[in-house]
Amino acid sequence: MKKYIVEFIGTFFLVFTVGMAVQSGSPLAPLAIGSALMVMIFAGGHVSGGHFNPAVTLSVWLRGKCDTKDVVPYWIAQLAAGVAAGAIVLALKGQPTLGAATHEVVPSLIVEFLFTFALAWVVLNAATAKGTAGNSFYGLAIGFTVLTGAVAVGGVSGGAFNPAVGLGVVVMGLEKISQLWIYLAADLAGGAVAALAFKATHDKGE
Repeated sequence: MKKYIVEFIGTFFLVFTVGMAVQSGSPLAPLAIGSALMVMIFAGGHVSGGHFNPAVTLSVWLRGKCDTKDVVPYWIAQLAAGVAAGAIVLALKGQPTLGAATHEVVPSLIVEFLFTFALAWVVLNAATAKGTAGNSFYGLAIGFTVLTGAVAVGGVSGGAFNPAVGLGVVVMGLEKISQLWIYLAADLAGGAVAALAFKATHDKGE
């Protein structure tokens, strides 16, 4: 249960930061979001692995570093945190003034897949590989991957790279519900392919 609580807390503050930072209109929103993920990983990574993302949980499970019994509870905690954070942002800030964003389907699918792949790839290599065991930089590396993606392609897809974030921003009214399937399909696919790529480039036990 401790792991699931940590996954809820970390995901909650990530999604809450996304909503509040985007609603503020600050140009530093991507930095705040990447930093939120970083500090939550440093805070909870030793307890739960610091996934805070269903796509990362899928990737780590496929890589063999997450127990099968934890996958669904992790997903439930992460998605519940996304809804809770989205609801609180909505209560505090109301519906966004400009309404929900509009994104094209194919470009959204491409960039969500690519940067979720990048995120999961960094997680697997920085936080689960034998060659980087015991390092102190994994939270920074993971957080800055999200920062990079948000700056590079946030305007293309909304820059979720995380189904829990995708669910949260839909609840907040920042994204249309029609965008949600993209955050689910492309992000989970990106996480899965990252696990396959990791296994293809590392020997068993690495």
